Amino acid sequence: MPEGHPQSEEELMRVEEVRGIDLPAGDFGEGLRFKSSRGSFNAILHRAPNTDKAVIWVCGARGGFGGPGPGTYARMSEKFVDESITSLRLDYRYPNDVFECTLDVLAGVAYLKSAEHQPVVVVGHSFGGAVVIAAGANSSHIKGVVALSPQTYGAGMAPQLAPRRLLVVHGKADTRLTFACGQQIYDMAKEPKELVLYEGAEHRLEECRDDLEELLGNWIPETLAADIKLV
Repeated sequence: MPEGHPQSEEELMRVEEVRGIDLPAGDFGEGLRFKSSRGSFNAILHRAPNTDKAVIWVCGARGGFGGPGPGTYARMSEKFVDESITSLRLDYRYPNDVFECTLDVLAGVAYLKSAEHQPVVVVGHSFGGAVVIAAGANSSHIKGVVALSPQTYGAGMAPQLAPRRLLVVHGKADTRLTFACGQQIYDMAKEPKELVLYEGAEHRLEECRDDLEELLGNWIPETLAADIKLV
């Protein structure tokens, strides 16, 4: 588990029930509510039939489902359904708490594993970038990590991601979290890793949305298809 927490995720948080719920107004997919031993959180599932490939998407310190773009997560989730990749967009029980949010991501990973999905890719924006790095370092069922405009706080386990693939993306005009944060995480991590910096892009990466979605549309399927030996 994240630094300072030697217990396994199963010992720390147990998912007791997953049931269907109504979606937020204007959203699409399949609404889910996870009831766990530490509280409940919601998710949106974009289910691709007859596939064992999946990706999890999480947002920043305020939680929710929006992500960067805006709308990148929802668009990519629907795009991937057509490419036989299931997406799970997770909200947090306690936004802005790296440890608790990491447990939420690991619960989502366990849910997909129980549905017979192979090791997944996890994607996080801003605060969520640190969360997915912590989750990736603590799960043998994660094979790729994408940190978009990530913060450094909570990302100290980046060196432990290998042999998982890491993609760090940052806008060079980011005034909320300078692109030096992304550079620092990339420098800490071991291979395989990739750093993509976009000129003129702010924190939400709206200015490079098309390029970002093209990048994700290639990198995520390639990583899901890659032969990565996880311990």
